[in-house]
Amino acid sequence: MNDAFAKAMADGYTTDQPMLTLGSAMLDGEPYNGAHIGVALAMMNRHGLIAGATGTGKTKTLQLLAGQLSKAGVPCFVADIKGDVTGMAAAGDPTNPIITARMASLELPYAPSAHPVEFFSLSGKRGAQVRATVHSFGPLLLGKVLDLNDTQTEILSLIFKYCDDNNLPLLDLKDLAAALKYLASDDGKGALADYGGMSAASVGVLLRAIVVNEQEGSDIFFGEPEFDVADLLRTTPEGEGVVSLLELADVMSRPRLFSTFMLWMLAQLYETLPEVGDLPKPKLCFFFDEAHLLFDNASQALMDEIERTARLIRSKGVGVYFVTQSPTDVPSSVLSQLGNRVQHALRAFTPEDADNLRKTARTFPMTEFYNVEKLLTSLGIGEAAVTVLSPRGIPTPLAATRLIAPDSQMSPIPDDRFAAIVAASSLNTKYGATVDRDSAYERINARLDAARQVAAQQAVTQAQAQGLPPTTATGMNTMTPAEQRREIQRQVREQRERERAAARQRREQAAAERRYKREQASAERARQRTINTAIRTGGRVVGSRLGQDILRGVFGTILGGGRR
Repeated sequence: MNDAFAKAMADGYTTDQPMLTLGSAMLDGEPYNGAHIGVALAMMNRHGLIAGATGTGKTKTLQLLAGQLSKAGVPCFVADIKGDVTGMAAAGDPTNPIITARMASLELPYAPSAHPVEFFSLSGKRGAQVRATVHSFGPLLLGKVLDLNDTQTEILSLIFKYCDDNNLPLLDLKDLAAALKYLASDDGKGALADYGGMSAASVGVLLRAIVVNEQEGSDIFFGEPEFDVADLLRTTPEGEGVVSLLELADVMSRPRLFSTFMLWMLAQLYETLPEVGDLPKPKLCFFFDEAHLLFDNASQALMDEIERTARLIRSKGVGVYFVTQSPTDVPSSVLSQLGNRVQHALRAFTPEDADNLRKTARTFPMTEFYNVEKLLTSLGIGEAAVTVLSPRGIPTPLAATRLIAPDSQMSPIPDDRFAAIVAASSLNTKYGATVDRDSAYERINARLDAARQVAAQQAVTQAQAQGLPPTTATGMNTMTPAEQRREIQRQVREQRERERAAARQRREQAAAERRYKREQASAERARQRTINTAIRTGGRVVGSRLGQDILRGVFGTILGGGRR
């Protein structure tokens, strides 16, 4: 073994403080067991990264760290994406030839052990149900769940502000939808004048996003009782830390939701835990599996929130570990906050893979013992390039490490064992039943009902003044004030139309009477002309007796007959 290499490993990793053992350094494929590779327990709140291609052993490394932390009395939270971390509830198999061969090569004993676990679930099907209120989730995280752009998220922030100012608790998606509908209606849109207002199109986008999430079943994740993050900080009477496993196999189709829920848990820890500075051991270690899901399509505001939480939560005694395939999945602003790194093998099958490999290699400390790019592509299963922070805060030398086997079972536990643990949990009872208390939905509807009653009475008085029937007869007492105003305006328009129709009818009747009088006058003039013609004709024959007789006959006929 190279003496310089042995001295570098011994100087970098030997400490008199409690530490978590990861394995033995390797040089040219051979392990050096003179000084084992590990990380001081006190430095586990400096955050970290566990990365590597699929199948290289990331999940088992997570299981290895969580198991040793539990033994040291540190509670852990683990996102169990595929359900294979449930094996932490059972002891490993000491007869497994792969395990025995590995531990023999590292000259370390194997002590199988089960760990105290608590199962949680977002759906309630695989453990105690984890819920959050819409209010505590906040507009930034909810905007990511609803897939909103920056402008729509700002409008969502406006809604939250209005509800805060008007004592309208947002507990579930039903409350948020009720607030949106109210503020977009004629009754409520004036209330947002002091907040800047919002367009009907934006409200429609938000409502559609809520409906889509409700149809996917996401509404069950919001409500009460809200999960208390203090339940993540429990230890057993024997002093072991409880490992809280968030089972996500049944919600894999909604990665944006469960990744954001885990960030909500982390944010809640940051808000509720006191400042403690540096401790001999962390209060909690938080393992964020499939971490790239958190950063995909995240807004700049959300990225700022993630960076702030990662930077400041260390002083609360919490260590955060991101588990993902490539370090480039994690933004540089967050990656720079991670002091401990366990890098499993990377693959370089495409030009993009090659670029990522070169970028990753440049982020490791300089070393005279390895070609880092070559090392990262030649690591085997259960091997990793390790560099951590020493107790003095100095990065340790890069070590190609053969990792020890987890002390717990590396496969899922049987379903009956899983169900028994869930049934025996007190938290399953605590979070089992949904609570639907008085909130924005009920309060908005109550205010609208009260406004309807007042407006209905006013509408009766106004309608009577207009000569209309009582509003209750037309069902206006079931309308909102805005609807009542529109109904009264409609009735007024109908009344005016009836008045105009009556006026037209009177004008038509007067015109008919005038026509009749003109016709009568015309007939009288025609009669008078006939008389005048007869008189002129009679003047020419009046001199003769015969003419006089004719004239008397004519006048007798015209005047209705002669004397008898």
